[in-house]
Amino acid sequence: MQGRISVSIHADDAITRAGLTSELRQRSEIELVDPPFGGSAQVAVFAFESLTELAFEMIRTVCLKHGAQAVLLVSTLSDDDLLAVVESGACSVLWRREATTAWIVKTVLKAAGGNAALPSDLLTRLLKQVGRLQQHVLRSQGLPAAGLSDRERKILRLAAVGLDTDEIAAELAYSRRTVTSILHDVMARYNLRNRTHAVAYAIREGLI
Repeated sequence: MQGRISVSIHADDAITRAGLTSELRQRSEIELVDPPFGGSAQVAVFAFESLTELAFEMIRTVCLKHGAQAVLLVSTLSDDDLLAVVESGACSVLWRREATTAWIVKTVLKAAGGNAALPSDLLTRLLKQVGRLQQHVLRSQGLPAAGLSDRERKILRLAAVGLDTDEIAAELAYSRRTVTSILHDVMARYNLRNRTHAVAYAIREGLI
């Protein structure tokens, strides 16, 4: 079992859960576990047709109380729900229509390593949200994009367009340790739960 990623599966219907279980059970990188609320799982995979308050509460319970990284498979996601998903603790989102077994496994492995994944269209929507925020809130109140150093802003901007830790390090000619340390400092400073939450927070607050 050493080196395998423990994964719990949560779905809003039995057929989806059975399908995910059947597919992921065959992968040597993954050990499926079924504890209460995914307590001992490193990564929790959630598959929901739509996001209800019950779904958000389940994600928060697994992530915040039990410390698992969450990967969310969802069919649709409104702008109102976008930041709520991140703030509930989900570090990665996949569209169900694009969620092949190989892609799910790749995302689970990234999540277990502390990295995140969002579809490019969701990143675009986040960036549009910050544009609206800067125009209607920050600029109207004369608030600057303060609170982050130049290095922190550069790293978060690259994270926002989907680069992982190694890619950011290569792009900025930093060491991997430096990138990881800077991201950790930002998360600790603003009490953020993971890298995706840090990006979403920085965008929402107009910091990048």
